[in-house]
Amino acid sequence: MNERKVIMLDLTTEFGQRVEKRLSEDDVIWFTTVSPKGIPAPNPVWFFWDGEEIIVYSKPDSYRVRNIQQNPKVALNLEGADALGNNVIILQGDASLNPDYKTIHPDYAAKYARYLPDLHVTMDELATVYTIEIRVRLPRVRGD
Repeated sequence: MNERKVIMLDLTTEFGQRVEKRLSEDDVIWFTTVSPKGIPAPNPVWFFWDGEEIIVYSKPDSYRVRNIQQNPKVALNLEGADALGNNVIILQGDASLNPDYKTIHPDYAAKYARYLPDLHVTMDELATVYTIEIRVRLPRVRGD
């Protein structure tokens, strides 16, 4: 396997541009929080990259929200690694909870609108269940 780099998120580098492309185009990211007992809890989630932060919406009673309340440090992984461990992108950051957001980000809504008919739900209905907005600032990225 290749040696992994840990760097600040710099979108001007070739690697940074690849990260930004994946953040813009991928539909699912693995969002890992840590339980109060120190157990990592990864979950696949829909997300939106606004150019500075990753935005995720969550149910208020989720383990994800509880874990972030105890420890805001999170890791996010984009899928796509091959058998040799290439194409790995792991993002580390600090999550903040916003229970007072007014509407789902319009670009997030546009990104996932095509999936809503299969779920038999509208974006407005989704917003009434996923009432916590999570924002993750990404100071570090690891990968190759």
